[in-house]
Amino acid sequence: MAGNNMTSTEYIQHHLQNMTFGLHPENGWSMAHSAADAKAMGFWAIHVDTMLWSIGLGVVFLWLFRSVAKRASTGVPTGLQNFVEMMVEFVDNSVRETFHGKSRLIAPLSLTIFCWIFLMNIMDLVPVDFLPMLAQKIGAWFGADPAHVYFKVVPTTDVNATLGMSLSVFALIIFYSIRTKGLSGFVAELTLHPFSTSNKFAQILLIPVNLLLELVTLLAKPVSLALRLFGNLYAGELIFILIAMIGLWQLPLHFPWAVFHILIITLQAFIFMMLTIVYLSMATEEQH
Repeated sequence: MAGNNMTSTEYIQHHLQNMTFGLHPENGWSMAHSAADAKAMGFWAIHVDTMLWSIGLGVVFLWLFRSVAKRASTGVPTGLQNFVEMMVEFVDNSVRETFHGKSRLIAPLSLTIFCWIFLMNIMDLVPVDFLPMLAQKIGAWFGADPAHVYFKVVPTTDVNATLGMSLSVFALIIFYSIRTKGLSGFVAELTLHPFSTSNKFAQILLIPVNLLLELVTLLAKPVSLALRLFGNLYAGELIFILIAMIGLWQLPLHFPWAVFHILIITLQAFIFMMLTIVYLSMATEEQH
């Protein structure tokens, strides 16, 4: 793609455009041929590439860990079994040190979050032109115009994916809060804190202020989870795209950035996991 007759702006925009399927007001159910088409499809349009890679990598994670668990033995473990056991132990220790409630869901959830996000992030290390060019060739076989075939490889560079994951965590926060404190306790937490007084009339007057502050704090959790992951991976992908535009000189720049980026993608998966554990631990704490 770098060799096509594209300006720098067109090249960047093409790489940052998702393969979008939805209901177009004029063309009906179809693939978007441009960013304008994708916008016209509205909120319910589906980013096919994001769904494909996120679900596919999730299946890879489940298959890999399940196959290792089935073959695990008390004898000399294989290298893969050692790696999986190390990951499970690492996540289990993180949960034990951070989550102070009682739940059998948190440890497997945390392991899934860390490994799944790591797998999605690591797709950023695939050369930026390779898979999009392959998608264009496959699209050409089916009669599609290669210029209108878009294919983003890294699901976590799509804010819809990161926001979807964070909203799932948000739903768990609400669930654990209500389960631990009861519905009345959850409502009281939102309306009677952080400002409280023994004067009942004054406390009633403070309810709108407390509710506003607590709602902002509550809603900031999923938003921060989503935007932190999205922002870091989107910036990393953009840098890889800019390096690819340099052409023959990209390898000396690509390798050190890729090495550094391995730290970023691992750290972002770890941060998302740890914040999830912390938020769920806070949700299970009783207010005093």
